[in-house]
Amino acid sequence: MDKKEVAEVLEEIGTLLELKNENPFKIRAYTNASRIIDGLSEDLQTLVKEKKLQEIKGIGAGLSEKITELVTTGKSKYYEELKKGLPSGLLDMLNISGVGPKKAKKLYEELGIKSLGELEYACKENRLLDLEGFGERSQRKILEGIQFLKKHEEYHLYPEAFEAAARVLEALKKEKKIKQMSIAGSLRRKKETIRDIDFVVAAEEHESVMERFTSLPDIETVQQKGETKASVLLRSGIQADLRVVTHKEFPYALHHFTGSKEHNIAMRSRAQRMGYKMNEYGLFRGNRLVPCKDEEGIFKKLGLTYIPPEMREDNGEVEAAEKRKLPSLVQPKEIQGVFHVHSTYSDGAATLEEVAKEALKLGYTYIGISDHSQSARYAHGLEPERLKKQQKEIDGLNEKYKGKLLLLKGSEVDILADGTLDYSEKNLKTFDFVIASVHTHFTMSEKEMTRRVIKAIQNPYVTMLGHPTGRLLLSREPYAIDLPQVIDVAKKHGVIIELNANPHRLDLDWRFCKLAKEKGVLLSINPDAHQSRALSDTDIGVGIAQKGWLSPSDIFNTLPLPKILAHLKRKSRKV
Repeated sequence: MDKKEVAEVLEEIGTLLELKNENPFKIRAYTNASRIIDGLSEDLQTLVKEKKLQEIKGIGAGLSEKITELVTTGKSKYYEELKKGLPSGLLDMLNISGVGPKKAKKLYEELGIKSLGELEYACKENRLLDLEGFGERSQRKILEGIQFLKKHEEYHLYPEAFEAAARVLEALKKEKKIKQMSIAGSLRRKKETIRDIDFVVAAEEHESVMERFTSLPDIETVQQKGETKASVLLRSGIQADLRVVTHKEFPYALHHFTGSKEHNIAMRSRAQRMGYKMNEYGLFRGNRLVPCKDEEGIFKKLGLTYIPPEMREDNGEVEAAEKRKLPSLVQPKEIQGVFHVHSTYSDGAATLEEVAKEALKLGYTYIGISDHSQSARYAHGLEPERLKKQQKEIDGLNEKYKGKLLLLKGSEVDILADGTLDYSEKNLKTFDFVIASVHTHFTMSEKEMTRRVIKAIQNPYVTMLGHPTGRLLLSREPYAIDLPQVIDVAKKHGVIIELNANPHRLDLDWRFCKLAKEKGVLLSINPDAHQSRALSDTDIGVGIAQKGWLSPSDIFNTLPLPKILAHLKRKSRKV
């Protein structure tokens, strides 16, 4: 290691010691040593070789030994041991302005937060508002700090990429030379995380389009600028690629650059078997272009029904399109109401009435209030007395909005480590529906976690299984669980599986939605909203449902209110 790298490790050791609540003098020794080494005018390699480190004021025998190890081997056993005792994500938190070791330690010990993603999610659920040493301003500053760091991440959540892309498209509309334009790539396919944004435009004159694109106010740096392709880094931190083609080439280019790679391979193979050649420039019979005015025309020429972009993942869509067996995909307008909504009674930012008003704006006829259960203290989970108060307020609002909107009484009830639920039977009887979710003990083995979740969904009071793998996109992996087995048990007991539409979750993963559909298990697209505006996240969940081949008949909350009530009543009779 060189001088700078050694100084950074010493500084980090001091931080790790502070996180572990070590002796302040020991902490100071490492932070001081870091500054001393960083400020050396002599060559560090020479000092180590000549064994002169201890001659430097502030560097004792112990520190000299550790610095020598770093310089000569590039490693430190002591440093590695310190890191083992703490989640690596704690150090990432320290990159946020205003979050020092003491605050990071408090977040870890009191809220169980171990990564930047979990911290962002906690802020959006307002969990820092009442935490000693934090508050509303602190929470806002932390969120701002996280957004700053995320600008430099390789992958981005879908809504962040979509917003950035929408701004670019809006700006490109001013360019009169553009005849057609579209988002392509993984964003058009509505993938849950996006690496970069692809745009395809049709224009006969390329130069002015390229000039317009590379001079947009949203662009931070231009990485490449050619005749037909430009790559830029947006101010949001996302790379964006623009490809300019002719009007005639546009349908083929749009299909090709939408992907996925695997879907394109399947399509090219089919084209080849039928005597065609297919690429981004066209569909050819020999050297002759086969004219297609749009993507639908391409599929038709290849004997296929139109495959929506969301389904282009080589998941059997080409074979289904050939047999005319593609499902009619659920659309946002078909959602009649939503479940899994938090209010100020637990960790939501909106009152029950504010939530109700937003639901009415969105045209919903019902909304399932699902504040946290009592053991979720970090989220102000409702003890029985506060639960009564909440349900009384719901009754009052139902009287006020009678005939317009029905607020259903529910709860997101924690699945405890042994698979039991966090409320007594007496409390469970008071709900119209119950969402059972795992919020703790994520490190169980697959066998233990599967047994735990199955025990919960066998409970006759459980209506839905919430965010079934517990993942937080870009920050926390799913816990180990046998989803096919869970889906089978859900079917047997008539339990609905949630497709959590919160952009950080999007769980159930679309890759398992198709399996749930095949098994005949209903899914409910729920926003897991902690603010009234987050009810609109349901549309993002619809995109994931489309990727999972789901039709309106597969989705519980496409049902009108009378059928919802009938379903919930049938379920309650089984208790």
